[in-house]
Amino acid sequence: MRILFLGAPGAGKGTQCKKLSTKYALPHLSSGDLLRDAVKNNTPAGVAAKEFMDKGQLVPDKVLIDLFREKLSQPECASKGFILDGFPRNRAQAESLDQLLSELNQSLDTVIDLKTSDSLLEERITGRRVCPNKACNAVYHVNFSPAKKDGVCDLCGAELSHRSDDKPELVKQRLSVYHELTAPLIDFYGGANKNLVVTVNGEGEQDAIFADILKALKVQV
Repeated sequence: MRILFLGAPGAGKGTQCKKLSTKYALPHLSSGDLLRDAVKNNTPAGVAAKEFMDKGQLVPDKVLIDLFREKLSQPECASKGFILDGFPRNRAQAESLDQLLSELNQSLDTVIDLKTSDSLLEERITGRRVCPNKACNAVYHVNFSPAKKDGVCDLCGAELSHRSDDKPELVKQRLSVYHELTAPLIDFYGGANKNLVVTVNGEGEQDAIFADILKALKVQV
């Protein structure tokens, strides 16, 4: 299976991708994780990306594509497939990804669009609290999945933090950017030439959403 997840920030892409990755032993390719791993492992794309990151600049699309080329060329992705999470984010990246997959004699099988209302997304994101301990990295929510002790990680005891980009004023900006740049990819992948998009309701219990995703992929629940 070669799957791409689309959805606004807070739609639950990461959670559902991890569940799918675990169930079918599929590589879960998040652009953020790939960047960190490539920099840590000093790969050619990682070295190039670090130059921009050290200057506080966005990593150019070409470097991101090189990053995915490194990963998608590995035997695990070539044989098993993969799950893309957080990339592509705009039309130019999507077209570059198409070209890369063509070079690798691969193609996407399904694009899952996790549909969620902006009001719920704002509630999900602004209430999120994360464990800053990189060895733990647990995620909580003040309403939906609170820590047993307020502000303290259940797993390692670290003090939970509220990410700066999860603050209300920035959440609206992030959603605006998504609707302007990323949401049009639903039409890009859903048009007659591709017809890859399956819409899944991203509101509700995680397990119920996951069951709907499996049905959309037409695999055993």
